[in-house]
Amino acid sequence: MDDCIFCKIIREEIPSQRVLEDGEFIAIRDIAPKAPVHVLVMPREHLASLDEIGRWDGGRAEKLLHFTVAVAEAAGVRESGYRVIINVGPDAGQEVDHLHLHVLGGERLGGLA
Repeated sequence: MDDCIFCKIIREEIPSQRVLEDGEFIAIRDIAPKAPVHVLVMPREHLASLDEIGRWDGGRAEKLLHFTVAVAEAAGVRESGYRVIINVGPDAGQEVDHLHLHVLGGERLGGLA
């Protein structure tokens, strides 16, 4: 999608701090972190939200989860613990209409479950 900020980051039209990437997914540091470690994980393919995951074959969603674990390892929070959040829609706080997962860690996280 031409006007999607995450698609522009994926195409390297906008600079980002990349944590990990492969042929299907990319992980970047959030520019407004909510924890000492705050990484965004997204597919290179544009999906507006988790609601569109049905467009993928079953194995691709599993790959996304495995990639997210690898991101936690690369970011140094796998052993101490991390939280993964997916916001879907405006009421949940989704600000960019491109599927992305938030990986947060680096301190004891309070708040929601």
